[in-house]
Amino acid sequence: MTTKSYTPEAEVTAICRDLIRIDSSNYGDGSGPGERAAAEHVAALLSEVGIEPQIFEPRPGRTSLVAHWGDPGATDRLLIHGHLDVVPAAKADWKVDPFSGEVTDGYVWGRGAVDMKDFDAAILSVVRARARAGQAPARPVTLAFTADEEAGSICGAHALVRERAEWFEGCTEAIGEVGGFSATIAGQRVYLVETAEKGLAWVRLRAHGTAGHGSMRNQDNAVTAIAEAVVAIGRHEWPVRLTPTMGALLDEIAKLTGHDTVEDNVDALVAHFGPAARMLAAVVRNTANPTMLGSGYKHNVIPGEATANIDGRFLPGYEDEFFTTLRSLLPDNVSYELLVHDKALETPFEGPLVEAMRASLLAEDPGASVLPYLMSGGTDAKAWSKLGIRCFGFSPLRLPADLDFTALFHGVDERVPVDALEFSARVLDDFLDRA
Repeated sequence: MTTKSYTPEAEVTAICRDLIRIDSSNYGDGSGPGERAAAEHVAALLSEVGIEPQIFEPRPGRTSLVAHWGDPGATDRLLIHGHLDVVPAAKADWKVDPFSGEVTDGYVWGRGAVDMKDFDAAILSVVRARARAGQAPARPVTLAFTADEEAGSICGAHALVRERAEWFEGCTEAIGEVGGFSATIAGQRVYLVETAEKGLAWVRLRAHGTAGHGSMRNQDNAVTAIAEAVVAIGRHEWPVRLTPTMGALLDEIAKLTGHDTVEDNVDALVAHFGPAARMLAAVVRNTANPTMLGSGYKHNVIPGEATANIDGRFLPGYEDEFFTTLRSLLPDNVSYELLVHDKALETPFEGPLVEAMRASLLAEDPGASVLPYLMSGGTDAKAWSKLGIRCFGFSPLRLPADLDFTALFHGVDERVPVDALEFSARVLDDFLDRA
């Protein structure tokens, strides 16, 4: 093995801590601190090693940056992206200050530790180490650190694609969140690379009724209608639908766990992922979860209107089925409007970039398996795909078998193991030599 003149993981923990300490909470309504401070910090880290970023701010404080590393005119560039915003955190709920970046018990704690300032830090640690050593990868890279991913990427990646598409000329493939993390199945470590993600349908239901006095009989109550709609949607059992990605994953899990067939054992196979099954059970079917309710202004007044918000997610190839079913579940006096709508994505788990991911993971963990999966949430990949860029979730982490990793996303006491951060930087560095 060739000894490298640099250490790719040297700064990763310190950079992750510093990023967590910059509050970039995204409340989804235009309020909050924005990403400006985080973007300026990242820009300074890149500029220090001779990589000059371009800043993009479509609205005050909603700041993204893009930088090119290697031949600027290359026609086969790799896009490596991460977002700078995080979801809010209530300090009173946490064991530590969520913006402290505290290191305790071998973990870096804080909002963004896994979503996704950990991979931002890995990118920066590797790029800075290689730039100082004069070891740019053979394949030129475009780096993007974006705003607003946690609210649908409207002021971030989507705005970049709409207004600065020329910054991504030559980019053909991309890596970003959430993939390359490990799960332990039947004693075997498996790394899940995201090759697909569900589509997004954030829906507002609206019920109309007859307003009146709360003491009187009312057969046209908007609150009752919205409640019936919410229950119907929330209790609906969506049928299992296997996309190519999940079919490939569950085929391999069946072999590991001794199941003869996949189709008759889908939920049993998903259950082998332990706590991660809460996410994977959602990617073998469409989902629709009620999240918000609104109606009325006084205890004894029946309102004429009531609303409810639904977080809908549809599988690749099953968008029409999702909306047909949604409409069938609603009473006649309940309508819906789409607030946020974005497509589902899926790409085959094959090709040179996939082999580079596999080889870089196995170089660090030779006995593992590397498999594709479909993610229940959405990422900036939805925006990049509009430019014809083939996207993967590959932000590698080797995790303890007993860590409930998926619960840390948007959860209380979010944290990432220090050794997993260092693993991420080493794998990313190796990957750049293969990509």
